[in-house]
Amino acid sequence: MSDTIFDLFPSASASRFGRRQKRARGSRLPVTIVTGFLGAGKTTLVRRFLESPEGRGTALVVNEFGSEGIDDALLRESSDEVTLLGNGCLCCNTRSDLQIALRRLIADRDRGKIPHFDRVLIETSGLADISPILQTFSTDRALGGEFAIEVVLTVVDAVSGLKNLERAPEARKQAILADRIVISKSDISDIKTVRALTARLAELNPRAVTDVAVRGDIDPRCLIDTGQSDAIERHTGFVAEASHSDDVTSFVMRSDTPWNWPVFHRAMDTLITLRGPDLLRIKGLLNLEGSKGPVVFQAVQHLMHPPVELSAWPDADHASRVVFITRGVTEKQVQDLFAACSALGYVTGE
Repeated sequence: MSDTIFDLFPSASASRFGRRQKRARGSRLPVTIVTGFLGAGKTTLVRRFLESPEGRGTALVVNEFGSEGIDDALLRESSDEVTLLGNGCLCCNTRSDLQIALRRLIADRDRGKIPHFDRVLIETSGLADISPILQTFSTDRALGGEFAIEVVLTVVDAVSGLKNLERAPEARKQAILADRIVISKSDISDIKTVRALTARLAELNPRAVTDVAVRGDIDPRCLIDTGQSDAIERHTGFVAEASHSDDVTSFVMRSDTPWNWPVFHRAMDTLITLRGPDLLRIKGLLNLEGSKGPVVFQAVQHLMHPPVELSAWPDADHASRVVFITRGVTEKQVQDLFAACSALGYVTGE
């Protein structure tokens, strides 16, 4: 897969809730949790880690807000085992889903049904509250006997990070609970903004190690090392529960018929112009006329990333599917816009 699919930036943070950071784990499997608000760049960071020597032997659990999984499909060629927990975030769905998924991974590995792995990485939804995840590992004694949370890493993008921290309680809580923070998209931001974001993150979480990724490049060891030398347990309680921002919704547009790129681009450009601040995250795989492979498309608020064509589809599903996570923008409004642009495209001969 192309290295430019997403602008994800690495940084690892060890979450020591319910456990000491330097305590010997014995035979317990280390767990890395990667979180960050919508569009921060988690998937690119995870994919690059899985492709590195440090990421070998990692089983991946992906949680997405929305009924259609995109990230897990993009990551399947980088990991021998990917488990998708869809249609919600881990803090809103019953946490038994996570418990069942982790126990199944162990059972399948022991039976030889899946390749051996010696680490688990959980990529959360952009709207996830990770404190219930930490609580799950702390209160489930059987789970705690098998797994040890080693790193909690939060990705914050330099373009929208300050606004997200101001508007979204989820983004603030993700930063507060991190042991390591990675600032992504610094290459498409400016130094002044990056410095302001770094200072704000230090106010929220003065103990976290903060790294700045440039064009997605960062030491993969950040995902397996907290970068902190003390053995004091940090996660001894919970931050007040973060409620999801008002009027946030998710829906999926699918099409078995190849889309026309000029029509799709016109519709997305119009949508971003009219409602950019309310487009929290758009991500999809497109089956486009004239393309040999699937095209990865993503947009965050006013920023539309360049499309990237992959050499092959990551799974058997070749339908176009685009996941929208929006604030106050309905599925019908988007469908009507696409229908209008499609009709206009035929008129102009595009």
